[in-house]
Amino acid sequence: MNILCIGGGPAGLYFALLMKQLNPRHRVTVVERNKPYDTFGWGVVFSDATMDNMREWDPVTAAEIEKAFNHWDDIELHFKGEVIRSGGHGFVGIGRKKLLNILQARCEQLGVDLVFETDVVSDADFPEADLIIASDGINSNIRTRHQDVFKPDIVVRPNRYIWLGTHKQYDAFTFLFEKTEHGWFQAHIYKFDENTTTFIVECPEHVWQAHGLDRADQAESIAFCEKLFAGNLQGEKLMTNARHLRGSAWLNFQRVKCEQWAHFNGRSHVVLMGDAVHTAHFAIGSGTKLAIEDAIELTRQFRDLGDTPAHIPEVLARYQALRSVEALKLQNAAWNAMAWFEVCGLRYCDRMAPPQFMYSMLTRSQRISHENLRLRDRQWLEDYEAWFSGGPVILPMLTPLKVRDLTLHNRIVVSPMATYSAVEGTPQDFHLVHLGARALGGAALVMVEMTSPTPEGRITPRCTGLWNDEQTAAFKRICRFVHGQGTAKIGLQLGHSGPKGSTQVGWEQTDEPLKDGNWPLLAASAVPYGTQNQVPHAMTRVDMDLLTQQFVAATQRAVAAGFDWLELHCAHGYLLSSFITPLTNLRTDEYGGDITRRCRYPLEVFRAMRAVWPTHLPMSVRISAHDWAPGGNTDDDAVVIAKLFKDAGCDLIDVSSGQTTRDARPVYGRMYQTPFADRIRNEVGIQTIAVGAISEADHANSIIAAGRADLCAIARPHLADPAWTLHEAAKLQTQAVAWPRQYLSGRDQLDREVLRQKQALALANSSQSATISEANNRPD
Repeated sequence: MNILCIGGGPAGLYFALLMKQLNPRHRVTVVERNKPYDTFGWGVVFSDATMDNMREWDPVTAAEIEKAFNHWDDIELHFKGEVIRSGGHGFVGIGRKKLLNILQARCEQLGVDLVFETDVVSDADFPEADLIIASDGINSNIRTRHQDVFKPDIVVRPNRYIWLGTHKQYDAFTFLFEKTEHGWFQAHIYKFDENTTTFIVECPEHVWQAHGLDRADQAESIAFCEKLFAGNLQGEKLMTNARHLRGSAWLNFQRVKCEQWAHFNGRSHVVLMGDAVHTAHFAIGSGTKLAIEDAIELTRQFRDLGDTPAHIPEVLARYQALRSVEALKLQNAAWNAMAWFEVCGLRYCDRMAPPQFMYSMLTRSQRISHENLRLRDRQWLEDYEAWFSGGPVILPMLTPLKVRDLTLHNRIVVSPMATYSAVEGTPQDFHLVHLGARALGGAALVMVEMTSPTPEGRITPRCTGLWNDEQTAAFKRICRFVHGQGTAKIGLQLGHSGPKGSTQVGWEQTDEPLKDGNWPLLAASAVPYGTQNQVPHAMTRVDMDLLTQQFVAATQRAVAAGFDWLELHCAHGYLLSSFITPLTNLRTDEYGGDITRRCRYPLEVFRAMRAVWPTHLPMSVRISAHDWAPGGNTDDDAVVIAKLFKDAGCDLIDVSSGQTTRDARPVYGRMYQTPFADRIRNEVGIQTIAVGAISEADHANSIIAAGRADLCAIARPHLADPAWTLHEAAKLQTQAVAWPRQYLSGRDQLDREVLRQKQALALANSSQSATISEANNRPD
């Protein structure tokens, strides 16, 4: 094949040498616009795993890089006068210029043609090429030329950063945080050769402007950074190698993500690679990693499927199918890390103590979990667990939490889940067994499913209600059982179905109207949940006053029944949610309009309930923090909503999302709603409950330890396993959660079985390592 690589960065050079090595008959050319030694930036980083891949694919290049790279395992934080260090993280740093020179030399050794100082504007200038690799960077000319095909999604992020260097030596990946009169700055620092260290300074746009850095030239910007970080630099200077850039050299990061990676231009197959097709923020230092692994994967496909021009379409299709998934995973992690640094000044720096700030920073990408930190640095994590618990080492999810005068013995909540088993709104023996079993299962708080204050407010005919004495007595029986069997508390979630009422039970057709026997519905406006649902009656002032009284009466019955906790349901498109979201609130009176007016009636209901609910007991509110639909509420609105309820006396916000419209298109994933809980907790200053795709103790421990939420509500896993908390704790070999006395022998048996499994796994790993070591030391 005749292969042309446009752009002589890591992606283009590494792919060129791999393909020439794969088949020396290929004609491979790299065209670069800069001189051989002209490059922007100081050092680049990639992981130990990437180095392992490079050793496999080209040991010669890997050996040269290993001679030049700087390796470290530690991450060090300087924050609020404290220095905290954690190990086991595994990074490789190398000067960008040195890396490119190694790749250039290897290309020449293998017979790759290198052409410098040639700026390529169009792929059409090379009609003789069978394959064109567009590795021409973040501002790719080739991508722009065919943007209707590649369909790039480019997002310019708000923070400003400047890429500098220094001769001060650091022996860890170091993060510095400094507060000024206008806000916080952070520096990302890593050594990349014997004499030089990368020193990236970052801050929010408003802080950058407040210091006049938008008007500063490079020399003034460098002087500012030297003064800001003088305590750490200790007299060392900062340097730039971006003198060719105009202005101050402060940049905005651009996130690039392309829908299509390859294109046939009529003569040649063109494929994007590296920053041209995807970018990863420097917060996890993975741009070079992505580029190198792009090159490896495309080479792998040519090796496996065939490396002739006829194979190119199949290879490129397979390459995108495989590589786009892996790239997206890394981009999502980089996005999380980037977003953390963008908001840390607003959300974490002032609020958190240094130990928790360090934990939050280490887990910012959500790729590193609690137990993964234990593998990396057990001592550091155990010290943090002791700090978090204020005494002996306890898993974060098993630490107690006091809200008003109520103490929960751990941070796990059985989320309210509809079971469709009531008769005329009255709980049955099923509810006693269902809720009682989960109260014995180790969770600190068991929540009853959404319960209506009126018959017409039920979701289905089989949902629970609390409008008469029979229902009160049935709930009192359940509360009495829970209180008599251990430390668990029990809470009630009150809500009115609104436009989503009069529907079939969950195992029939969820949210679909009853086939007969439907009842009239209420809502903020006459907007049905779907075309097949009834059109609800828009509530009048009389309707609102009556329903408020019914909520108050149900609250008083909840007190009589003996509940420990009360939650008001203002989410998921039910009645109070229909007021809050602009998608269903079309009112023109004082209860419609901006977010404050849309929240007015739900706040009236909450205040009326709070007035009769005991002052020593907590009240929470469940909200949909994002409608996941055009024109709906976003997490910006959720912050306002949470603030309004906080001011009204709410103790916690139970942070869910979506289900307010059939048009919602949520972006699912593990712990996908936790970022909303995190933002509300740390910006509004109110405790939160995280919910949604939290299925492991590792998830819960990470969320609680990082301060992303104060409680974790676990739903479906509790349907599959009533003793989810006990079993997850046993897997982690802790007895910090109390088992029912009747089940202690089962606990001991489970502990022994888990220990045996761990020992067997350790032995197997040890044997495997010994076998590998023996093979590596065997003479040829």
